[in-house]
Amino acid sequence: MIHLFRWGLMKSMKDLWCELANELAGWCHTSTTMDQQKVRSRTEAEGLSFLTITLPSFGKDFESCLEVGHVDDDAFAGFKRKNGLPLFLGGFLRQIFSSLDGAILAEPSHDSIFAVRQLTLLCAKVLLPCSDSRIRAAYEGYVRCEEEMRDWDFHSAEESFRFLRVSNLLFSDVFQKMDDLVRIGEITPRHGSGKTADRLSGNGKFDLSTWSQRLEDVFCFLEYAVPSQRHYNRYDDVEILDPDTEIPVRVVNVPKTLRTPRIIAMEPAHMQYMQQGLLHPLVELLESKVIAGNTRDNLAFNFLGFTDQMPNRHLARQGSLKSDLATLDLSEASDRVHNLHVVTMLQRFPTFGKAVSATRSTKASVPGLGVDLYSLSKFASMGSALCFPFEAMVFLTVIFLGIEEQLGTPLTRKAVRSFAGKVRVYGDDLIVPVEYVDSVIKSLGLFGFKVNKHKSFWNGKFRESCGGDYYEGTDVTPVRLRQTFPHDRTDPSKVISLVAFRNLLYERGLWRTARWIDETVMGKVLPHFPIVEPTSPALGRRSFLPYEAERSDDKLHAPRVRAWVSKPRIPPSEASGVGSLMKCLLPGRLNPFEDKKHLERSGRPEVVDIKLRWVSPF
Repeated sequence: MIHLFRWGLMKSMKDLWCELANELAGWCHTSTTMDQQKVRSRTEAEGLSFLTITLPSFGKDFESCLEVGHVDDDAFAGFKRKNGLPLFLGGFLRQIFSSLDGAILAEPSHDSIFAVRQLTLLCAKVLLPCSDSRIRAAYEGYVRCEEEMRDWDFHSAEESFRFLRVSNLLFSDVFQKMDDLVRIGEITPRHGSGKTADRLSGNGKFDLSTWSQRLEDVFCFLEYAVPSQRHYNRYDDVEILDPDTEIPVRVVNVPKTLRTPRIIAMEPAHMQYMQQGLLHPLVELLESKVIAGNTRDNLAFNFLGFTDQMPNRHLARQGSLKSDLATLDLSEASDRVHNLHVVTMLQRFPTFGKAVSATRSTKASVPGLGVDLYSLSKFASMGSALCFPFEAMVFLTVIFLGIEEQLGTPLTRKAVRSFAGKVRVYGDDLIVPVEYVDSVIKSLGLFGFKVNKHKSFWNGKFRESCGGDYYEGTDVTPVRLRQTFPHDRTDPSKVISLVAFRNLLYERGLWRTARWIDETVMGKVLPHFPIVEPTSPALGRRSFLPYEAERSDDKLHAPRVRAWVSKPRIPPSEASGVGSLMKCLLPGRLNPFEDKKHLERSGRPEVVDIKLRWVSPF
């Protein structure tokens, strides 16, 4: 039965690949007959790994060749060559590289570049479970990284002082405001929707039974975790944990690619609660052009992003067009942000520094290896609410330290401001001017970070950042399949993913493949699949053709279509009396009455249903 299931998966993915190959061959006036035969034979011999691991490796080698400007001798391992170029996808590659010496052509075909990337990266991020050996290797990599970080330290007091000076130049206004907010008690905690290390979920998080002594020293339980002083007796039921007995973060794996899972760490509920409280004002301040109470502009506003990836994408496109900006990618980025980086950064803001330190978990449990790590050296793993903003601030500081080193003079506010539109950080996606690449890479290495040179670009005309890929100004971002095809409507998440994938193909101009999905899959899975606008709640088709109303609403006199609609099923979670009051009275939260049953159910939807409804097509 399992063999038949996997065979069905391979067949549907092979058929999709071949349909795309036919359409892209038409775009580029070539043939993919032999390429399709190769894909079918190797997939049958090697299984899904050919589509999900081998072809993506081919795609990464292709990007490296675009970067160096020629087909490298070590690239495309496992694929036969003729005249220096691989035979596989050769019809496209000959429109990009010379068949004489493998050098990139003066005017390579942008359509062919997109075609190669689309066909090799189509299945790179399909959510399929990794093998046990790959999962174990990922856990071992997490532990190994932590062991390496234990030996890292600033090489000198001067280096530490430079880091402190530049970080304060960039963020002192933000840090001062956060210092004030913590000191006067203006931090509003909140719970996230995800799972926690102590396995609290939904409304149960509002009845916290544990709190750490480190938190208590900064955020008193009676001020932040009970609805009013009338409920002071809740303090008698709470266990205040000293540093030795604190709950460790629980390191787990979540799907990423078939090659490797993503390793994250679940925080205890009480730590996550206060991390979220610090996160929201911090991000709001970092993204504010002017901070209330200040007359000067906020320097960080020009260089950091947390809610909008488009500035990074625009700069990546500019870099591909003008060759003036580089896109850099870091390996193990969040796990290599040392606690010393953050402690040094906040040295002059003791109240905020103490709050950040109190909400930082210091221990980790790695169930995948049966290992417990004590006295973590990293600031935080993915899973901490403060991981993302602090890693971005640390990376930006190190980038400007590299720029300062090359300039040979201490940076000033005016000098930093001159790099607006040239330097940008979103998580571990970094953009810097090409002329400063070497000094920035050297600076990153000096402070313990590893640049992934296979995913960093500054020599050729290819750039990628925040999900946007560009060659000489042309968008060559592939449409990626995220989940395998559903057999029927009993797997709603796959149905929803397929609808999104089909519509992305259509919007990308791959109309023939989109029509193939409509005819071969959607007809069986979603018999009602009308044309709708992107704003419609329906699971419907995107099209440049207008929608066709099937009926009119008698009360609203508005058009309606018969279509399937997704409906998340929120898990049951009944709140206690005090928990209900706490949830409703937390300042700044969304209107609790938007969902009338929010005290009976809460948390991240575990199941999504789809229902057939009469809905608006727009």
